[in-house]
Amino acid sequence: MRIYHGSTEVIQHPTILDSQRLLDFGKGFYTTTNLEQARKWALIKQRRIGNDAKSFVTEYEFDDNLLQSEQYKVKVFNFADEHWLDFVVNNRKMNDAHSFDIVMGAVANDTLYKTLSLFETGILTKQETISRLKVHTLYDQISFHNIELMNEIKFIHFLEI
Repeated sequence: MRIYHGSTEVIQHPTILDSQRLLDFGKGFYTTTNLEQARKWALIKQRRIGNDAKSFVTEYEFDDNLLQSEQYKVKVFNFADEHWLDFVVNNRKMNDAHSFDIVMGAVANDTLYKTLSLFETGILTKQETISRLKVHTLYDQISFHNIELMNEIKFIHFLEI
């Protein structure tokens, strides 16, 4: 399968950075199967850095048979449901690190982040939050949390946005 990573750098050799940011699926290397989503993410990162930062989308090939392999522990969220919400909130609060090698599911973009914030502060109930999430177009994200998997992500090429 083709996967994409949006950034201000070309990442030919993916790695897991020791980031302290609060991410949906925890510390890992994040990709998407949606080229447009990767472009948007690259531009968001570019705006955050400012100055003369450039933005890139790097394209990779990943053997999706590894998602069913017993070699790796994989978590797939088919919907932004209650289980997805609990998982994302837990990771954003950095409560407990999960033990999955790969996590796939919806990405909580800036609009969804506002909804998640309303839930986290108790303004929205879990059901109200799920209802609001269902009206959004949800792009996917695939995060890799096992350093051994970085060798399975094959660089194809990059695009400068």
